[in-house]
Amino acid sequence: MADDHFSYGGQAVIEGVMIRGRKGYATAFRLADGGLEVAQQTWVPLTQRHRLLRLPIIRGTPALIDALIVGYRTLIASADVAARGEGIKPPSAFHYALSIAFALVIAIGGFVLLPSAVIPKLHLNALLLNLIEGAIRFIVFVGFILTVSLMPDMRRVFQYHGAEHKVINAFEATGSYGQEEAKNHGTIHQRCGTSFIFMVLFVGILVHAVVGWPEWQWRLLSRLLLLPVVAGISYELVKLAGAHKSSLLMRFIVAPGMWMQRITTRRPTEDQVEVAISALEGALALDAVEAPTEG
Repeated sequence: MADDHFSYGGQAVIEGVMIRGRKGYATAFRLADGGLEVAQQTWVPLTQRHRLLRLPIIRGTPALIDALIVGYRTLIASADVAARGEGIKPPSAFHYALSIAFALVIAIGGFVLLPSAVIPKLHLNALLLNLIEGAIRFIVFVGFILTVSLMPDMRRVFQYHGAEHKVINAFEATGSYGQEEAKNHGTIHQRCGTSFIFMVLFVGILVHAVVGWPEWQWRLLSRLLLLPVVAGISYELVKLAGAHKSSLLMRFIVAPGMWMQRITTRRPTEDQVEVAISALEGALALDAVEAPTEG
């Protein structure tokens, strides 16, 4: 059966799926010739390197840092595989670093700072102003997702995202993860990063309301300084939602993120599900877990 103390999960990449386990992560790629390639990498999470980093709330930030580092590495690996499949030279490490730096600037500037900076000076109480700021963040994020969902390449990534969820859902429910098991499960998952982002938007409103509505320069600084707090609380809530899937309260809290997954996940093909299965098998092998049969 699926592990009661550890939650497997991962992300979709270019023509592939990455699954993280206890001892590392495995990424399965669909090659240009139709074959499969699986790469395994050991990894010690930051939360396992010091007991303080495992404390509730605090552990959210190192967990997010881990996700960003592993995600960055797997995206680079998938881009390299895709480039080789097209017969072109993969981008250099400098180009990758520049792209990631640009993406972080856009993410922090566009989703964290800009929504607060563009609000004119209104004579409203702090809670209402923070609600307006949160609503702007929500609109920006949804608009961004809807825009990228129109790109053909991103639609395929969203299909692999759906494949990852179907396989993880099957594994968590039945302990098995073959094509037949995955076929009987959906593409929505409560611990998805999409749900986490929506939780961050919601928790951010409440946390920022505590500090009121200071002058813009202090307000922007507070948004940056409070990111670990917002991320930590959001992480705990998403973790609780994943552990208590039958709870009406938890289902209500994560509902917006679950709805958004109808855009960020698409129904995968059997070939794409096969990739997700291979990624999970690779992660299980790293963990030395006896892999259940595919049925």
